[in-house]
Amino acid sequence: MSSGRPVPTGLAVALVALALVPAALAVAGEGFLGFALALDLAVLGLCVGDFLAAPRASHVAVRRELEPVLSSGVANPVRLVLESRGPKPVRGQVRDEVPPGVDVRGHQQPFSLSPQAPEAILSYVLTPSARGDLHLGDVHLRLMGPLGLCARQVRVPAARDVKVYPDLTGLTREALALTLASDAPAERTLRRAAEGREFESLREYRTGDDLRSVDWKATARRGRTTVRVYQPERNQPVLLLLDCGRHMAGRVDGRRKLDHAVDAALRLAKVSLDAGDQVGVLAFARDVHAFLPPRKGSEHLRLLTSALYRAEAALEESDYGRAYDFAFARSSRRSLVVLFTDLVDPDASGTLLSRTLALRPRHLPVVASLLDEDLQRAATDVPTTVPDAYARQAATRLEEDYQRTALTLRDAGALVVRAPAKGFGAAAVNTYLHVKTRGLL
Repeated sequence: MSSGRPVPTGLAVALVALALVPAALAVAGEGFLGFALALDLAVLGLCVGDFLAAPRASHVAVRRELEPVLSSGVANPVRLVLESRGPKPVRGQVRDEVPPGVDVRGHQQPFSLSPQAPEAILSYVLTPSARGDLHLGDVHLRLMGPLGLCARQVRVPAARDVKVYPDLTGLTREALALTLASDAPAERTLRRAAEGREFESLREYRTGDDLRSVDWKATARRGRTTVRVYQPERNQPVLLLLDCGRHMAGRVDGRRKLDHAVDAALRLAKVSLDAGDQVGVLAFARDVHAFLPPRKGSEHLRLLTSALYRAEAALEESDYGRAYDFAFARSSRRSLVVLFTDLVDPDASGTLLSRTLALRPRHLPVVASLLDEDLQRAATDVPTTVPDAYARQAATRLEEDYQRTALTLRDAGALVVRAPAKGFGAAAVNTYLHVKTRGLL
């Protein structure tokens, strides 16, 4: 920790500016010049004395308090705790060193310490826009001298790295409501002939129940019409594939497509694990970047998050065939395969189509992609200039390519999810709930 450097205050600058008045009058007489020099020297001497009398870094203890893991896209609270280590009052300013690109509010604040109030707690919030490792630098203190003419600028070592994970608390109200509704006994869909469901309980017949669900033995035994109630099967594999190729490096709604995909994948993983299913994840581009085989349990969600929080989009073509071969080389059990990718590029979509459709009928594939509202707007707006007309033509061609790809996937039995950034996670969760309640897996 250094002894600090002097920083003149606004009061010192005002006094120096005041000395310019007699200096300007020096043309009328040499006495004014001497007075101006004497005033400048006096101000300089007072500033030097004020700096020497200012508190030193050893007179103040600073510590930063925050969670070891932060959430991206969320305002995370940070506290700076300052304690006086001397008998004299200390006042000044504190500034926390935050990397560029992070939305931060209140990281620079004034403070005052005294023998009666030797501790000050200052709070601010920072909102990381991306996942990964966030480096927080040192804490900077500007300690004021007793005259208020000069401050001592010091740096307090406090650099540390914190992990920024996707926000796991962001399940939308709609998705959460559907999750709760799927668990409500009165709203569970009864088993149909083509559905694989697990028997849960018996209950009395209600108007509208499927007659095929009547348990005639239980009806004869109880003396009243009784039906079987089934629940969605548990312990089913759900495999999440994240495309980390160049198509996911673009930005939608201020964030990278891959960031939205990771958020949606982890929300879907949380709901699936809560439902008792096994969840695995595979992140890939040209090569496989990360892989966790399907497991169950709340601890597995932490492992999934750790595997994905550093995922980055590479500027290379994604190899869907290699990803599928790697994922199913160890297990061929029927799985719900959710691929988070981008269907805009027609060239890449051709390879995706052939390999994804090859999963049927053994597996149930779901292809989830973001709806770029700017692109959709460009395809529908009436152009007013020649560049707007070209932009509309290009956007319309991309939209038509997507619709053709999506139609081919649906006709072959795959499910297609497309939603804007704000509803992407909810759309993925709702599709999973639809699969479970209909017994499609």
